[in-house]
Amino acid sequence: MGRRRRGRAVTGWLVVDKPVGVTSTAVVNRVRRALDAQKAGHAGTLDPMATGVLAVALGEATKTVPYVTDALKCYRFTVRLGQATDTDDAEGEVTAESDLRPTDDAVAAALAPFRGEILQVPPAYSAVKVAGERAYDLARAGEAPDLAARPLWVESLEMIARPDPDHVALEMVCGKGGYVRAIARDLGRALGCLGHVCALRRVWSGPFDADAGVALADIDAGGTALEARLLPLEAGLADLPELPATAEGAARLRNGNPGMVLASAAGYGEEAWASHGGKALAVGIYKAGELHPTRVFAG
Repeated sequence: MGRRRRGRAVTGWLVVDKPVGVTSTAVVNRVRRALDAQKAGHAGTLDPMATGVLAVALGEATKTVPYVTDALKCYRFTVRLGQATDTDDAEGEVTAESDLRPTDDAVAAALAPFRGEILQVPPAYSAVKVAGERAYDLARAGEAPDLAARPLWVESLEMIARPDPDHVALEMVCGKGGYVRAIARDLGRALGCLGHVCALRRVWSGPFDADAGVALADIDAGGTALEARLLPLEAGLADLPELPATAEGAARLRNGNPGMVLASAAGYGEEAWASHGGKALAVGIYKAGELHPTRVFAG
């Protein structure tokens, strides 16, 4: 017999407005303790210096994490021009400096190659694995990790402010796997003046918005007020088509079998989710009037 999980079977999403100076893992642990939840995870790490949306999934909602992780995200960040650091952010050591300061027009023109489908080399201080080792472990040991470029979709990247010659504020909407620190590093190189991130905020991630986020103090207070802030599991499926299931189809889907669903906007072979009575039953592939489940939700 397997070991029974400690805590309550809490299911849902809690959107946290993460403050500076705390890790994403620490936030998840505080949410889990505050709600006495059996299981928790998050949809996309934020560095300790970053603020904004950290979407924490609880219980069965953890099965929907990939659909939030894969969604578009919006970041607002400030690049410090004239300095490169070993971490590509303000927490690292300055490794090189430049007196050159580009004009606003030069910055705007330099942003164009960073839009659309681009290739991006992750920062040396990142969680990317190299031969089984985390890149940041190699970097801290004084090694230079050999990181391959990865594709990234950048929906938009615009300059939103130029507070002074040393700083430029940008807003970026991008897909999964993007490193804002790498954007700042590569933009600084493209401008010939170097650069690193000195402030970063994730404004929204998929269906979740920072303005609706819970503060860390409210998490630590816990209680029924915090539980009332939970969003349903279905909130993590907002980007997928919903297929209402028939009563017979719902019974089959609950058992992990293909089940009949009503017509919807989903195309043949498209990923979608089935519901019955307003509750999510499963995510799967739509084929000829049936959903073939790949993830089934308990309860």
